[in-house]
Amino acid sequence: MNQLFKICRLNAAEAKSISDQLDEPHHHDYETLIIGMQGKLEHFIDFKSGIINAPLISFVAKGKVHQVIPHESEGKFDMWLINFKSEFIAETIFHLYTIYHNNANLELKKGVCFNRLNSICEILDDEMNQESPDLPIVRHLLSALFIMIESERKKIIVSEDNFNANQNETFKNFLKILEENFRRPLGVEFYAEKLFMSSRNLNLICQSIMNQSVSEIIDTRKLIEAKNLLTSTNKSISQIGFELGYNEKSYFSNVFKKKSGQTPTEFRDEMKTLI
Repeated sequence: MNQLFKICRLNAAEAKSISDQLDEPHHHDYETLIIGMQGKLEHFIDFKSGIINAPLISFVAKGKVHQVIPHESEGKFDMWLINFKSEFIAETIFHLYTIYHNNANLELKKGVCFNRLNSICEILDDEMNQESPDLPIVRHLLSALFIMIESERKKIIVSEDNFNANQNETFKNFLKILEENFRRPLGVEFYAEKLFMSSRNLNLICQSIMNQSVSEIIDTRKLIEAKNLLTSTNKSISQIGFELGYNEKSYFSNVFKKKSGQTPTEFRDEMKTLI
């Protein structure tokens, strides 16, 4: 996807077209949120298949292998498809990974809250159809969507077993500490000590939940913030690198290119063109 944010509304005819041209299980380099008012989804994700009926929410994190097949229900289908880059809501994206890492799909209840989700999507769609969309407004509305969804999710999701609950709590605490410290040049040991555990155990938890090591998660958080700063500020490459704990511009540029496939300058130029 070559946009920071994209939203579209799918009807029954479009759902049938997608089903007729079924893709193999695949992954994306962006995040996807599906909000379904009518219809149902046959979804393969987290190496499990299932059918969820509207009203529904489905969040597919960047890099997750999945396959979705839309179906009508009583001849009706109406769903919002929202795609966005991780850096668009850099400050909350890791929190979303924690929430949805093994609960990608969620059936909701009909009512006022779900109707409001649809209303926010309509506002988002209208804003993106303006000649010059106001992306800060779009960003705040997207964040509001996730806050409302999380409020509903908490009412529905049954508590997990103690082991998984403890893992999740440790991971959330790790992300909280990471959010406060990722700009500093700190390694795995720092975070493990803050959580009163060994580096090995912290790595095991991160691998279980995110399929990444602690170091990879730290680097990913830095990269998301770097992209956010390159997109939203005029700070120099050296300034951004220094803010993220890289003392040398060349080292920061090398790490950025290795992980994103572009130099910081190439990424910034591409984003300027898109925005």
